Amino acid sequence: MSGSLHGNLDAPAMADTAEMDWAASPSGSVWRKRVHRVGPPESGQVTSVVRYEADSRFPAHDHPEGEEILVLEGVFSDEHGDWPAGTYLLNPEGFRHAPFSAQGCLLFVKLRQFPGRDREHVVLATDAIPWAATGRPGVAARPLYAQAGFSDTTALERWEPGASPAEEHPDGVEFFVLAGSFEDAWGTHGRGAWLRLPRGARHTPRTREGCSLYVKRGGLPYLRGTGPVSEGGASATRPG
Repeated sequence: MSGSLHGNLDAPAMADTAEMDWAASPSGSVWRKRVHRVGPPESGQVTSVVRYEADSRFPAHDHPEGEEILVLEGVFSDEHGDWPAGTYLLNPEGFRHAPFSAQGCLLFVKLRQFPGRDREHVVLATDAIPWAATGRPGVAARPLYAQAGFSDTTALERWEPGASPAEEHPDGVEFFVLAGSFEDAWGTHGRGAWLRLPRGARHTPRTREGCSLYVKRGGLPYLRGTGPVSEGGASATRPG
């Protein structure tokens, strides 16, 4: 069965994962909240929040078109190491692992959205990266991924209370709210909110309390669109 969730790349898409129910995965101990899926359930592009229960595991698997993970809570592990909250991982094409979590964890995961075998394998402890000025008033950033030859960049951003960082996004933009909240033309987006804007969008957000965000720019060229938004769901063999 194929289908899509927020597959229309020409329209804004948003979801509040804090209000969504958890859906089971085949493992029985890994759960997810999908905010984006295009293609067959077991081999499509997926963006989701994933929760591993304590002592949960997935069998070894490859990652065609790559995988991106931001560890939100707990400790995520595989045979390559243990990755605590705040770890950023970009596992490129050709990467293989058998993930698990001894104590449980919460992740933000993107699957099959990073084509190219020459992409770098990235592992970062984001808390150790200093906040850098961006040139936008009230906004600081921790760069996570940028590589010559690819349009997508990933960063964490911190918007100070009262900031209103207007910006144009020629190749689209994607946000996931880690803490605090911001407002824009589509409403208020608090912790756990996901928002994707299309190519050419001009965004004029504002934040009263301040917020911290995962931000991906230029990722839309690597997404497969489906036209009007539709929804379809089924279990996948991977945690995302």
